[in-house]
Amino acid sequence: MFGRRRRRDQADWPESLEAAAGQDDPDAGDRENDDGHEVPVDRSAGGPWDVGDDVPAGDRIDFGSLLVPVEEAAEIQVGQMEGQIAWITVVHGDSGLQLQAFAAPKSSGLWDEVRAEIAAELSQAGGRSEEAPGPFGTELRARIVPPQPPPGGRPGEAEPVRFLGVDGPRWFLRGVISGAAASREELARPLERIFAGVVVNRGNHPLPPRDLLDIRLPDFGQEAADPEPEQPGSRWTLDDPFERGPEITEIR
Repeated sequence: MFGRRRRRDQADWPESLEAAAGQDDPDAGDRENDDGHEVPVDRSAGGPWDVGDDVPAGDRIDFGSLLVPVEEAAEIQVGQMEGQIAWITVVHGDSGLQLQAFAAPKSSGLWDEVRAEIAAELSQAGGRSEEAPGPFGTELRARIVPPQPPPGGRPGEAEPVRFLGVDGPRWFLRGVISGAAASREELARPLERIFAGVVVNRGNHPLPPRDLLDIRLPDFGQEAADPEPEQPGSRWTLDDPFERGPEITEIR
């Protein structure tokens, strides 16, 4: 399966997911090369970014492989699996954006084949999905019955989800939007801005394709988490340089 540090119920449907993005070319999702594969999104039109790009200025939290933009009224959560951070979720209102970055081959992207794998897996589990053009190219829109219903949801009720993918230089960034933003464009925009503003730091060390890039807590987050690591629900608030710091919640 996709990602060596990934468990299906956690990585495909954590309690709070979300993602989306924006770029200026409305036909990006329809372009194909001679092999029938989608041409990678032109990230220079608006991100997501590589650490080597001319990245627009902005407040971002450094999680090692992922630099995540700070958005007003958004909460950032880190999810752990087997003692390691496996994903980051940005929660905005009743919606969320899950972020994961993976190593990719030098010569080709992953999103075409990963999208097909996700669709097949959802079908086997009784879910439904379809490809659709989105602000970051082709995305997968699905309806999934989560292991645990979201706040206000009913057990067994299928929830809309958007799977986003962008191929970068030797990396692949996946975003998952869930909650109300998965079906309402106006609610998705803050999460799309965040996805578009993410900076991926792949590093120069060799990694097999599909390996999850390491995510680490920022220095301030590690210091706050160390005193009581056995309390996964503890929260801490960032001080300067952010005038109004977002909350970061650790979930295991």
